Amino acid sequence: MNNSISLESLFQIHGFTPNEGQLDAIRSLEGPLFLMAGPGSGKTRVLLWRTVNAIVFHNVPPERLFLSTFTEKAAKQLKDGLQTILGTVTNITGVPYDISRMYVGTVHSLCQKIIGDRRFIKNRSRVKPPILMDELDQYYFINSSSFWRLTEELLHVKEDIWRSDMKQYFGKRSESRHDTALSIISIFNRFSEENLPVEKIYDYAKSKRDDTLLKIAKLYEWYKAKLHSDNMVDFSLLQQRALHQLLESEHVIFEFEHVVIDEFQDTNRIQEQLFFRLAKGNKNLCVVGDDDQALYRFRGATVENFVQFPQRSQLYLQTPPREIKLNINYRSKKQIVTTYTNFIDKVSWVRESGEGYYRLHDKNIQAFKQDNDISVITTTPSKSEDVAEEIAQFVRKLIDEKKVEDPNQIAFLFPALKNNQHVKRMKRALEKEGINVYAPRAGRFLEVEEAKAMLGIFTKIIGRPARQDFSGAYKDFHDWLDVIEGEAKELIQKDERMERFVAVKTEELKRCKEDYIRLLKTVSDNGWTLKDNYVPQSHKRILTKTPLISQQTIRGLGSNRLDKIIEQRNKEGKPFSLQYILNRATSVDWNVLDLFYRLCGFPYFSQMFKLAEDGLDEGPICNLSMISEYLSRYMEQSSSVITGARLIEDHLANDFFGRYVYGLFRIGETEVENDETPFPKGRVPFLTIHQSKGLEFPYVILGNPGKKNKNVPREEEIVRPLVEGDNEPLARIPEFDTMRLFYVALSRAEEMLIISNLRGQGQTVEPAFKQLLEEMKYPQIPNVVVTDMPKVEVKEDEIPKVYSYTSDYLMYLKCPRNYMVFKKYGFVPSRSQTMLFGSLVHQTIEDIHNQIISLRGDRNE
Repeated sequence: MNNSISLESLFQIHGFTPNEGQLDAIRSLEGPLFLMAGPGSGKTRVLLWRTVNAIVFHNVPPERLFLSTFTEKAAKQLKDGLQTILGTVTNITGVPYDISRMYVGTVHSLCQKIIGDRRFIKNRSRVKPPILMDELDQYYFINSSSFWRLTEELLHVKEDIWRSDMKQYFGKRSESRHDTALSIISIFNRFSEENLPVEKIYDYAKSKRDDTLLKIAKLYEWYKAKLHSDNMVDFSLLQQRALHQLLESEHVIFEFEHVVIDEFQDTNRIQEQLFFRLAKGNKNLCVVGDDDQALYRFRGATVENFVQFPQRSQLYLQTPPREIKLNINYRSKKQIVTTYTNFIDKVSWVRESGEGYYRLHDKNIQAFKQDNDISVITTTPSKSEDVAEEIAQFVRKLIDEKKVEDPNQIAFLFPALKNNQHVKRMKRALEKEGINVYAPRAGRFLEVEEAKAMLGIFTKIIGRPARQDFSGAYKDFHDWLDVIEGEAKELIQKDERMERFVAVKTEELKRCKEDYIRLLKTVSDNGWTLKDNYVPQSHKRILTKTPLISQQTIRGLGSNRLDKIIEQRNKEGKPFSLQYILNRATSVDWNVLDLFYRLCGFPYFSQMFKLAEDGLDEGPICNLSMISEYLSRYMEQSSSVITGARLIEDHLANDFFGRYVYGLFRIGETEVENDETPFPKGRVPFLTIHQSKGLEFPYVILGNPGKKNKNVPREEEIVRPLVEGDNEPLARIPEFDTMRLFYVALSRAEEMLIISNLRGQGQTVEPAFKQLLEEMKYPQIPNVVVTDMPKVEVKEDEIPKVYSYTSDYLMYLKCPRNYMVFKKYGFVPSRSQTMLFGSLVHQTIEDIHNQIISLRGDRNE
């Protein structure tokens, strides 16, 4: 316990005045804690100060704290806050604190850490961490030709028949490979998230004579075995791997003194098992959440984990939790709070038995701001076009009268952005008023201008796949390729320097391809094979005499220094193959990400950086950043080196465009959330309600007060009989989830909430909204005087950001533009080989450290 400073004095220094519930939660460190935290209740600050209390005043080493957040952004915010407050403590007391070994991050990042941390491995031995397949990798794996061939062999069924069966089984509109792959991925992930043994799925399928489920179980068994043999995991199996590792040793239950889980309502069954396992020894498990904001059932999240936490704490920890409500909303004006609390009660949550509820009841949420301002308004009840026009004109007035500092303080929220006609009308209406919109997910991301321009130029350099005689999505993709190729042609013609650059790059690839073909002929003419060991004395002279090959390729066949290295490797039994030498000789010194950055130097793209630098429009640079991320992902999946072998028969074009970009075109961009969803200056953001979770905006416009898809998720119907527990009735799930979705939307607003009152054909309005609007009689836009509304200023974060001297300050001094691109906007750097040395050094030190610990243990025995 630190006596030279108190918790209260730290509060004062950092300008924090906790309310009674917050203070109670910060001080409650013994035993399980159940924190019910409503919207805007300051839960992040509570978790931060609770952690400070444990470290500073209860001497808990940071590495003995486990803090799981829903996003990496939230984790960074907590780390920054800890560094700031602990820095204050160090300045006053002289006691240093190191949080570098503290477990704080998303559950997936923490599972990765557990798997590689020798504290959680039997005998502290070194394990090779598995390769993690993210959602995109998983899609490409399942939708690969090799997987479909395997399916036919394993299930003894023709692919088209299997896809037809899956279409019927999952109630899909299409039996395409794409839709079938998505169905397979969704059910595989649910099996893994529920931690279901394959045998249990087999037994159930047999008992129900469900032949399709039997086949799915067989595929799932192969999938798990294949990933295991390749030391790979997807996100769901990563959690399973971590849990199984924790179950191998009993000492792991005492490794963490405190286990804290944020957004517990969005955890799944395997995560719940993992958290209870980690907390079993010290029983200090704190869960924070709000069941009314549970949105992730489609990812296997089980809201019952939170609602029934008191009973489960008793079951798994043999201890009932302390229950504390964080029910004061500091975010929103009073009328906004009244609106969302009224809305959630518009349906009955009473259990069928009449005893108890399917949600936590009597939350008594209160607004901190006791104002009487009008803060909820609606549009005039009308058809979509009129509503869009009215809202656009209202937004124009807000901007013109400087009621906001930037358009990005006005957020439009929709249940879905794709294939939504009202979204398109709303975007057009805003653009007609001269207001830029940032909505990369309103359609395919590949349709944004920056993606079309960049990838269009790529088609002119690396080529594109030949169009085949197919219809549907394949035809749509090639139509898109035609469009971007045509636009790129116009773009190139307007810039002579770019035209020369494209010609040079195209010629380089042509040279590599032709030289590779010529060298292949030499190999064949001499009776060699590409698998033969390369011996300079035997091969080099003959290869360099290949007719018509270029000087660059001759140089690439090796210098005297390389010949000596090869001779040495041959003596050591580690020879290079002829294939390797040919690849080396016919490769270019750039990759697709290098090409991207070189193209960014031309005026068409460089002016986008200038717009961001001047604070005028950050939309284009945010889109370019996403393109860099996609190109980086492609290089992770494929060889990053462009060689002659990859250019013959258009292999590179077919792989890049025909496989990778086509996959992006089909799968689109997720409508859920992106941890780092940008809100570019100068643009009004369009978000799905899922993407808005955890965020807040001065002005929120609810674009659609209705949700069209009201079916019980098919995966839920399949999995429900296989799991035990007291769950929400399947028939009520669509209604409950819709109410939670709109509760989240309504609670994002700080100053004003504008609800679209749509009427007419094709418009869906939730019955709960109809009741709400009828009862509350909110003012309509034409009756609101914008001039009388308060001006909204950009507020500082409650938790300050922390900047590093080396990676922030020095990098900024070296090149402000470089800092802006890579640190602020998250562009992926082209070359990261320098990371290797640091990793090797760290690994070596870790080995020595663990060897010493192991020797100490042997001595003690």
